[in-house]
Amino acid sequence: MRKILAITVAAVTALTLASGCDSGDPAAENTPSAVPETPSAAPSSSAAPSSSAPAPVIPPAPPRKLKVGAEGPDVLALQQRLTELGYWNGKADGKFGGTTQQAVYALQKAAGIGRDGTVGPKTLRALDRGVRPKPRSTTGRTVEIDLKKQLLMLVDNGEISQILNTSTGSNEYYQQKGETYLADTPRGRFTVSRQIDGWRNAPLGLLWRPKYFNGGIAVHGANSVPPYPASHGCARVSIAAMNWLWNSDALPLKTKVWVY
Repeated sequence: MRKILAITVAAVTALTLASGCDSGDPAAENTPSAVPETPSAAPSSSAAPSSSAPAPVIPPAPPRKLKVGAEGPDVLALQQRLTELGYWNGKADGKFGGTTQQAVYALQKAAGIGRDGTVGPKTLRALDRGVRPKPRSTTGRTVEIDLKKQLLMLVDNGEISQILNTSTGSNEYYQQKGETYLADTPRGRFTVSRQIDGWRNAPLGLLWRPKYFNGGIAVHGANSVPPYPASHGCARVSIAAMNWLWNSDALPLKTKVWVY
């Protein structure tokens, strides 16, 4: 009988501890009243651990990084958001190509973050905040070229309508016909004075559909438009962007061009 009673006490103590029902009184653990009077007595069913414990909360997976080659609804949402904020992005199609990368470059420049063309946490936060550059002109159509941020902006009566990635003068020296020149884009206020609808085979390279605003310096399309200054002085934009500027007549002759 003593053996059965000892087994019963041990079982009841184990069940009591498992149920989390601690009286908080150490003396209560040693009082005989805590033990059933007969071995056949069993703890109430309410003392057993609940079998309906809530399922663990699994945090949502972080959004994937988006870069050239990505496809899907998240890319489509990215493109639509870029367009909403004014970053020229062509037609939203759910495919992350070079045009989308150029728009991401522009956003990253405006936000002052790394210019890698990849949409990670910092770029997503910039999208969520609705980061946009601030224009300087207040009246009429003006093309503003921000040399520090490397952005080209179309501004109408003080409101930015489109923002494009651009690459201006590298500020490095180069040689041409035995002479040394500085590859800079001079600051100032100019107007579009002439244009060529096609490729211009200039001494320093090919220019696609250039619109000249300061002597031989133009806004023109190029196959390479990195997120940093790299030209001999012109303001490069992508081929697709230059085609849009022409087709939409966004940069006609006599348009004001501010470089700062």
